[in-house]
Amino acid sequence: MLPNLMRIASRSSVYSLLCWLLVAVAPHGVAQTYQGKQLVRPELLADTTAIVPGKSFTVGLLLRMAPGWHTYWKFSGDAGLPTELKWKLPPGWKVGDIQWPIPLKTIDPGDIETYGYENEVLLIQEITPPSKLDDSSAKLSTEANWLVCEKICIPGSATLQLDLPVASTSQPANTDVFARYRRLLPQNLTGPNVARADWSRVGADLRLKITNETLAKYPAIDFFPLPEQETIVGHPAVQSRNNSEILFRIPLESAPKDLSSMTGLVVFAQQPNGDDRAAWQITSAPALLATRPASARGMFTFLLFGFLGGIILNLMPCVLPVISLKIFGFVQQAGQSRQKIFRSGIAFTIGIFAWFIGLAVLLIALKGAGRDVTWGGFQFTNPYFVLALSVIVLVFALNLFGVFEVSLPQSVTRSLLSTSERKDLLGSFFQGVFATVLATPCTAPFLGTALGFAFTQSAAIILAMFIAIAAGMSAPYLLLSAQPAWLRFLPRPGLWMLHVKQFMGFLLLATLLFLLYVVGAQRGLEGAIWASCFLLVISVACWMKGAFVVPTVSAVKRIVVLVLMLLSVIGSGVYFIGDKFQSAKIASADSQIRGDWQPFTPERLQTELEQGRIVFVDFTAAWCLTCKFNEASVLEAQDVREAFQRHGIVKLKADWTNGDPVITKLLQQFGRPGVPLYVLYPAKNEEPIVFPELLTKSMILDKLETVARRVASQ
Repeated sequence: MLPNLMRIASRSSVYSLLCWLLVAVAPHGVAQTYQGKQLVRPELLADTTAIVPGKSFTVGLLLRMAPGWHTYWKFSGDAGLPTELKWKLPPGWKVGDIQWPIPLKTIDPGDIETYGYENEVLLIQEITPPSKLDDSSAKLSTEANWLVCEKICIPGSATLQLDLPVASTSQPANTDVFARYRRLLPQNLTGPNVARADWSRVGADLRLKITNETLAKYPAIDFFPLPEQETIVGHPAVQSRNNSEILFRIPLESAPKDLSSMTGLVVFAQQPNGDDRAAWQITSAPALLATRPASARGMFTFLLFGFLGGIILNLMPCVLPVISLKIFGFVQQAGQSRQKIFRSGIAFTIGIFAWFIGLAVLLIALKGAGRDVTWGGFQFTNPYFVLALSVIVLVFALNLFGVFEVSLPQSVTRSLLSTSERKDLLGSFFQGVFATVLATPCTAPFLGTALGFAFTQSAAIILAMFIAIAAGMSAPYLLLSAQPAWLRFLPRPGLWMLHVKQFMGFLLLATLLFLLYVVGAQRGLEGAIWASCFLLVISVACWMKGAFVVPTVSAVKRIVVLVLMLLSVIGSGVYFIGDKFQSAKIASADSQIRGDWQPFTPERLQTELEQGRIVFVDFTAAWCLTCKFNEASVLEAQDVREAFQRHGIVKLKADWTNGDPVITKLLQQFGRPGVPLYVLYPAKNEEPIVFPELLTKSMILDKLETVARRVASQ
C-alpha cells in the first residue's frame, strides 16, 4: 500500500507487467517425479482404430503408478483429491461422464479412510463425434490432473492427445485393457424382485438395508459413499447381517436435516479389496438433498462474527506495515477539505470490498467445481503467488525510497487522470486492495468460526460473509474519513514526511523478508536464493527506470533503456524462476520443525494414542503470522514447555505451508477454514479438545493440567 502522493494510478501498469512476466515464466505443468523416480505414467487410449462419423467410441486415461503410490476415486474419502479430465474437442463433439472402476478401500493409521487405485487404473469416457466430419483425421486433446500419494502427496498433470483417422468403418483397439476395466465398472442394482435397497434416517445416521440372499453370502461386503458437496460422512460399516439381509450404518458428520438417502456403491468380494470385487450402484432421490438453510438468527450471529473478525484483522501483524502507510496518507490530507478526505476513505473502502468480493466469487466457483475451499491464506500455499507478491512489495519499497518514479505521457495523463484528486482516489483504491492481499494469511478471532460456518452454506451466504468481513475491516478508516477533526492533532506537512515515507519503505522491506522466508519454507534455501536473484534484477530494472527513463533524456535513449529493462526482466525470469526456482526441491516439512516437536502424520498420531499418550497437534504454516505469534508467545514459553514435558505430552506439528491435502481434510473435519488450529487429544477414545485461534498461556496450562489429572486418575 502506498500513500496518495506516490501516484499509484500511474504505476499500476508497471506492477501488472511485472506480475504478468512472473506468471509467464512459471511452469504450466507439474513435474511428476520424486527423488528421481517417475510416479505416474499417463497415457490416452481409444477402443477403436478410426472414428466413424456419428458413431460413439470409448477413450480411457490409463494411469500407471509407481509401486506403493496411489491415486483417488471420485470420492476420495478422508484425504486426497479425485483425478480430473478437461477435454478440448472440436465443435459438435460430445463427451460423457467419467466411468470410474470400483476403487480399493484403505485405512491408514489415524483412522484415515480413503478410496483409490494402486498400480494402474483406466478412467473411461464415451465420446460421440458429429454425423458429418470434413477432415480426414481428428485430434482430441485433454488436460489430466491427479494427486498421487504415498507418505506424501504430490500433484501431477499432463496434456495428452489422440490422433485418429476418420473412416467409414473401424476395428476394435486396446481390447484387453478396456475389457479388464469394464469388468470393474459398477452395475445398476438388480430389480426389486431380486434385490432391494431400503433407506432410513436414525438420528445422525443413515441406514441402508440390502435384501438379497446371494449378496449376503459374500464374506466381504462394504458400502462406498458418494456424498453431495454439503454432506460430510463418517466411515460406513456393516451393522448387522443374516442369510438374506445386510444392514449398513452410514454416520453423518454434517448433512441437511432432510437427507434420507445417498448415492454409493455396495461392494462385495471373497476378501476385502479382492481382484474379484464387484459392485452395485445405489442411487438416491435428488429432491431430498437440498442444502440445509441456516436460521436467520444463527446467520446474523455468524455475520456479526465476520464483521468483528474484519475489524480485528487491522491489528494483525500481516497488515500493520501497510496500514501504517494509510495513516501516513491521512497525515498528508491534513488541512484539506472534509469532502476530499471522505472521498479518499470511500475509495479505500471500495478497494477492500473489491478484493473480498473477488475472493468470495473465486471460492464459490471452486466449491461449485467440487474443490476444497479454505481461508487461512490458501493463495500462500502457491510459491509463485508468494513470489509475485514479493515483486510487488519490493517495487513499492523502491518507489518509497525514491529509486524511481513512474509518470505517464501527458496526453494519457490528461485523458485518464485529468485531476490530481482522481489520482489520489485511485491510489486509495489500490491501498485498500493491497491491504487485503496481505491480510489473507491472517486468521483473526471470530473469523475462523464465521468462515467455517459460511463454507458449509450456499453461495449467497458465502458472499454475504465476505461482505461482512470487508465491512469490518474498512469500518475504522471510513469512520476516520467521515470525522477528520482528529487530523488537527497531527503536525503540519513538511520535510519530516519525506523521512517518514522512506521509513515506510523499510517496513515494506521487512514484509519482503517475511515473504522470502515463506519462499524458503516452500522451496528450500536454494529456491529462496534463486528468488532473491530475480528480485535483484527487478531492483536493477527499477533503478534503470529512475536513472535513465526521465523527461530530460532523449527518446532514443529511453527506448534503449526500456528494451534492456524488458530483456533483463524476461531473461532473468526464464532462467532464475522458470528453470532454477522451478527445479528447486520442495522443502520437507520436517526441516521446519525445531525443538521437541515431531512431524505430524496420521500414523504417528494413532501410534501415540494407542500407547496411551496425550497428544497435542499444532496445525500451522510458515506464512501464518498468527501461528508464529502463538508459537513465540505461548507454545514456546518456558512454563508452557515445562508443562508439556512434566505431563509427558507428545507434541506434533502439522505443516500446511504447501497445502498438504491430508491436513486440509482434517481442518475441514474440525470446521476450520484454515490455520491456525490447535487440538489436544486426551486419549484414543475421547473427544479431542479444540482451542481458539489466539492462545494464552493460562488457557493452555489450565487445560493441560486438567486433562493430565483426569487421564492419570483413569
